[in-house]
Amino acid sequence: MTFAIIAGSHRHESQSARIGRYIEEDAKKLGHSTYFLSLADNPFPFWDEGMWSNDEKWAKIWGPHSQEIKSSEAVVVISPEWSGMVPAGLKNFFLLCGAGELSHKPGLIVAVSSGIGGSYPVAELRMSSYKNTRFCYIPDHVIVRSAEKMLIGDTPSDPHDESLRKRITYSLKVLAEYGKALAAVRESGVLDYKAYPHGM
Repeated sequence: MTFAIIAGSHRHESQSARIGRYIEEDAKKLGHSTYFLSLADNPFPFWDEGMWSNDEKWAKIWGPHSQEIKSSEAVVVISPEWSGMVPAGLKNFFLLCGAGELSHKPGLIVAVSSGIGGSYPVAELRMSSYKNTRFCYIPDHVIVRSAEKMLIGDTPSDPHDESLRKRITYSLKVLAEYGKALAAVRESGVLDYKAYPHGM
């Protein structure tokens, strides 16, 4: 199974990207292939109407990434908590995704906090990023608190780090099972994006 891993921080060197690479390696250990996309340095402009008209700019900038995400079967979304919010670049990413990239695929939310927070991105993503994308977040999610100290090297630094590593592995296994199940929905023939291009 192919996992798309989206590291949603704009920062050039972020904890979200580092943790995303850890998750990527864990997914590979479980036998999955991966596509890793970091939003560091804002690789995509803000959405504009050219997305609806196959503008050459968007075909060049977004097209290759769109194809990679479309070929995935499950998605991990990693979001830092910035002032209690999801970063603008990650919200923009969801605006760029049409029906094909994420629709009826399972998503695992991984929130990242330098302190003891991290719950707000989970709530925000579950509330506002699925309507037109048809993205299906699984019930499980992961919150990486005290992020600078977690998931470094091969040996856990403390019991919390050890527990977090086990939780990530477990959540990836659950995500893979949802990936198998939702493949049947995508292949069912009942999905009609032409008649129903937007959610309600």
